[in-house]
Amino acid sequence: MLGLLVVPMLFVHLPTPAMAGAMAARLFSAQTWISLACAGALLLLTLRKHKAPAFDGERQKIPWVPLLAGLGLLCAMLAEWVVAPRIVAREDLQLWHRLGSAMYFLQWLCSLAVFHQLLRRQAIVWTPWRA
Repeated sequence: MLGLLVVPMLFVHLPTPAMAGAMAARLFSAQTWISLACAGALLLLTLRKHKAPAFDGERQKIPWVPLLAGLGLLCAMLAEWVVAPRIVAREDLQLWHRLGSAMYFLQWLCSLAVFHQLLRRQAIVWTPWRA
């Protein structure tokens, strides 16, 4: 909701675009730190549960949850420490805004995919066995 609703409202209601941009930067930074904490915790929990597969010739399942959580974590870190400083420094704003938006969108896709995987696993656990 931050990128889709709150930030555009800042640019409408604050007196100058510079003030709105500064506030948006603070909000995105706060959201990034929350994303880092959540994705990091999810990654640690799933990796702790996930054991190394035995190489017995059987096809192994891809551990999607840790992969997606790691990708979301990587996007959040890149957005905070690579993209944001360049936007604040006003370097090629159009390029860095697009890259930042793409990383933000990719984080959303990763989180939706993680929730889908977790809900799917839960549905499989709760499905009664029928003969």
